[in-house]
Amino acid sequence: MRSLTEYLTFNVPTRMGFVNITHQVKDVVQRSGVQEGLVLCNAMHITASVFINDDEPGLHEDYKRWLEKLAPYDPSPATYQHNRTGEDNGDAHHKRQIMGREVVVAVTRGKLDFGPWEQIFYGEFDGRRTKRVLVKVIGE
Repeated sequence: MRSLTEYLTFNVPTRMGFVNITHQVKDVVQRSGVQEGLVLCNAMHITASVFINDDEPGLHEDYKRWLEKLAPYDPSPATYQHNRTGEDNGDAHHKRQIMGREVVVAVTRGKLDFGPWEQIFYGEFDGRRTKRVLVKVIGE
């Protein structure tokens, strides 16, 4: 069995944003030489996410508004007990929980085996600093 592990690094300049990482993941799969297997992509930070959806700007704006309604940014400890630790990112932990930590995609004939509109995204909920995504390919 073959395997390859790489790390992607991001520094999103805003508090919340989404980055399409599909092409970077495809490149890792190609370098791995795996023809049949799986690729795991996971955010290595508890205020970031990796998810699969459509690369449509309106949808991304809808996500941002929806997430902000569910877990509004509020740096005060009155809203989030987590902020009593001196942090101001209690909302970001909740947003990550909703959007998920990781995705697994099948690799078939050396390519990501997606549905017609599926793309892989890095979701940032407490940006303006460097964070990583693990990409691990395994298979034959």
